[in-house]
Amino acid sequence: MYAECMKRIGVYCSGGDAPGMNAALRAVVRVAISYQLEVYAIPSGYVGMIEGGYYPLTLRDMANIIQRGGTIIKTGRSSDFMKPEGRARAAEQLRQNNIDGLICIGGDGSFTGAHALWLEHKIPVVGVPGTIDNDIFGTDNTIGFDTAVNTALEAIDRIRDTAASHDRLFIVEVMGRNSGFIAAHVGLAGGAEEIFTPDFVTPVDQAIEKIKAGMAKGKRSSILITAEGQKPGRAYDLAEAIRKKSGFDAKVCILGHQQRGGSPTATDRILASRLGGAAVDLLRAGETDCMVGVNGENIVKVDFHTAVNTEKKLPPYYLKLASVLSL
Repeated sequence: MYAECMKRIGVYCSGGDAPGMNAALRAVVRVAISYQLEVYAIPSGYVGMIEGGYYPLTLRDMANIIQRGGTIIKTGRSSDFMKPEGRARAAEQLRQNNIDGLICIGGDGSFTGAHALWLEHKIPVVGVPGTIDNDIFGTDNTIGFDTAVNTALEAIDRIRDTAASHDRLFIVEVMGRNSGFIAAHVGLAGGAEEIFTPDFVTPVDQAIEKIKAGMAKGKRSSILITAEGQKPGRAYDLAEAIRKKSGFDAKVCILGHQQRGGSPTATDRILASRLGGAAVDLLRAGETDCMVGVNGENIVKVDFHTAVNTEKKLPPYYLKLASVLSL
């Protein structure tokens, strides 16, 4: 019955871009159109939701975008939407454009906004988790995470060549904000000697002892991986602390925003396609205030309140295994 009432949906990307957002957008649009729904793009996330400028998306608009990084409908962050009056303006724009439901492609901040929009204005919304940080509770992986890990790993493989050639210590900083998933996966896959994450704090003295133990066994170069933390540049502080305590000169490489861009991996394209299609199905079934995710091979539904208020913890075995394998 609910599906019969839904005629037009809006789709938007919000927060930081992630490889695979276009693949998710493509799935949303094409699955929705297969149900005879109209799909409208809401450009630049909550900024565009407030300001307007919505436009229709067609099947042909989705051609040749599955392999592109970023998002063709743009993304952004809105300080106005964080205020009740901003959300009220957004709700009014949605009603003026006859939007019956929304699909939000983004991370925890985006879902927090979508949750508030539902609670305050009863605009139906389903989320698709798109963030390289992989920090959304309730889903094994988020769209963009696999690509970000592989992008960082390629850079680290190159840095290791230089480290080995010059007998150097490198500290490589990856993205992840307060989440250590990228650092842990990259460190394990890249054979790092030590991994620093917000989840499990590694003392500098412990890292120094690990480097010295490796040198005693004949190691001439080392790679340390650190998550960026609240802001980029943590690696410089770490390098200075190591220099003061040991005298080792650590070179720093901050990978930065290159991890956000680039063509998504097959894993991210498939994940995005599955989640984008599932989000349309949930919205048509009358579901709202929730996101889609994956648990193993299964698509799951997680309410926004749980997703944004529950910490997704990094399994400790990643770091333990990486430590053993780097001996």
